[in-house]
Amino acid sequence: MNGPSNARLLELDRDQMRRLGHRVMDMIAEHLSALADASIGRKGDPGVLRPLFLQPPPEAPGDADAVLSRVVDDVLGNMLYVNHPRFLAFVPSPGNFVSALADALAAGFNVFNGSWMGGSGAAALELAVVDWMRGWCGLPETAGGIFVSGGSVANMTALAVARHVKLGDAFADGVAYFSDQTHSSVDRAFRILGFAPGQLRRLPSDERFQLDPAAVSREIARDRERGLRPFCIVANAGTTNTGTVDPMRELALLAREQGLWMHADGAFGAAAAISPRGRAALEGLELADSLSIDPHKWLFQTFECGCVLLRDGRQLKETYQILPDYLQDLRGMGEVNPCDYGIQLSRGFRALKVWLSVQVFGMAAFRAAVEHGFELAEYAQRRLESMPDWEIVSSAQMGTLAFRYAPSPIEVRLVEAMLKDGHALVSSTVLRGVTALRMFTINPRTTHQDIDGTLERMDLLAKALSTT
Repeated sequence: MNGPSNARLLELDRDQMRRLGHRVMDMIAEHLSALADASIGRKGDPGVLRPLFLQPPPEAPGDADAVLSRVVDDVLGNMLYVNHPRFLAFVPSPGNFVSALADALAAGFNVFNGSWMGGSGAAALELAVVDWMRGWCGLPETAGGIFVSGGSVANMTALAVARHVKLGDAFADGVAYFSDQTHSSVDRAFRILGFAPGQLRRLPSDERFQLDPAAVSREIARDRERGLRPFCIVANAGTTNTGTVDPMRELALLAREQGLWMHADGAFGAAAAISPRGRAALEGLELADSLSIDPHKWLFQTFECGCVLLRDGRQLKETYQILPDYLQDLRGMGEVNPCDYGIQLSRGFRALKVWLSVQVFGMAAFRAAVEHGFELAEYAQRRLESMPDWEIVSSAQMGTLAFRYAPSPIEVRLVEAMLKDGHALVSSTVLRGVTALRMFTINPRTTHQDIDGTLERMDLLAKALSTT
């Protein structure tokens, strides 16, 4: 009769781990070093790509080097490099190498950051980084927060607290207010939280693409006359269409006067508060009852990295804490369990990448990178204004610029042509019924030469398209 096996399952030996690890790190370093001279990547054909992976899982071990090579060819070779200096479409995640190292460390040590018991060092570090962000955004010392995957979950996490605090368990008559420029994640959050479309007031933005406090005030009055309960205003701290910042001070004061909650969606823009220009543009952010912030955008971290901040940090715990019997061992004096402050029990160690990259590069470098993003968008606007066939739709703000090709409506086709060309990429949107192009200049790798080359190439492509 055979005795028990001493075989180690699902493990590589030390030499194998080191060799494969070195190869992966070398791949990352080479990718980042070569970005400026590389294509922006490509979008794969579903008819070609899906069959490559629709295969049964292997029973026998495979060759790790061959598998890694397949990942390089079939996965990493079929994507857009959102950290590319000429990827100016959507809101990019520039990332940085130290952030990637932090991800590797957190994954390699398999950090469980749901409880103080499971990851006390990780919990303590996250609390410290949350306090950094509280200070950057000007919130009082009573504020607290938690790291999440990104702006969508941050918005939902905060709005669930707003519902709990302002409406309790009966919210069928609650009403929320936001502009037509507000990110779709806010609509999605309210849907998940059980609000019907009739409880949401998506108000037309003004000529500056801002939410008008006077219009909100009128809607609140009308809803109260109908016997409804207004409870929340969502302000934009940098929209994804134009980079617009709503008049947050006025909206926050209106919310306080009317007994409403004011949430600032700062997934895109709030991190800019670390810089002088960002603080000026985000005036009133410090008055929010809650806000979202995405370090994987304007703090230059790798995906995923979001954060939600509450003016009164205790309200997160009041909303989310549940004490099951099987977690009784987690309760210690003075210990903070991150699972009590949000949706997740099992959660990774996202705060490490922010902490580590700040320690390595220093805040002066981060502030300079944010200022660089502001300046590049303004530079792009000046260049476009000197080009006769182009028209500014929304002026540069928060590292964002919206524009169009005046002679003919070729914007959507132009994005497709740029995608095929592979040199650079912008994206399209619709502003007041007009199709426009968007450019985001928040990547610190992007240079003035990148902007020049992108605009020159875009102009040539647009002229060619307008004649076909």
